[in-house]
Amino acid sequence: MLHYFAEILPSLLSGAWMTIRIFLWTLILSIPLGVLVSLGLLSKFSPLRWILKFYVWLMRGTPLLLQLIFVFYGLPIIGVIFQRYDAAIFAFVLNYTAYFTEIFRGGFQAIPNGQFESARVLRLTNWQTLRKIVIPQVVKIVVPSIGNEVVNLVKDSSLVYVIGLGDLLRAGNIASARDVTLLPLVAVAVIYLILTGICTYALRQVEQRLSKWE
Repeated sequence: MLHYFAEILPSLLSGAWMTIRIFLWTLILSIPLGVLVSLGLLSKFSPLRWILKFYVWLMRGTPLLLQLIFVFYGLPIIGVIFQRYDAAIFAFVLNYTAYFTEIFRGGFQAIPNGQFESARVLRLTNWQTLRKIVIPQVVKIVVPSIGNEVVNLVKDSSLVYVIGLGDLLRAGNIASARDVTLLPLVAVAVIYLILTGICTYALRQVEQRLSKWE
């Protein structure tokens, strides 16, 4: 059995690297975009708010799997063509930006208005108020909710199999079908557990560090 696992491990690790890349790029792009869109939802410009509300409703109200299919197979109909990897990143960023938007919007709304008034008394600019007063507090508020989405993202990355990307689950499925055994899928499950465990541990460390600021 150990010899068999040693044989399939390189392909599984290659698939895991694809999973990690999708995971990292989605976080790097969607968290800042989530902050920006959440600020747009709180703006006083009504047309912008309605457009962003529709975007968030659409992304959160339809399955990520459907969005992946639409981006890769549907957009070429209107001349927008993505490579498989780019289509996956695009769909994941669109989807997770909407979820992070709602998380950050709740965080911003939890900040007392009195702090904004205090910032005006101190003659801080809007950017200084946001960077030095608001965002540090919002981060402490939203970290637990972001943590849940981060763990979900690790598992959701398996959906890219639908557009033929060689991720971890696809590598396991190929080995399982070829060798007529479930052992590759057991190994896939272990790797996913390790990845989610690492994310959970890292997020707990972040929460502990932020709690010292209280």
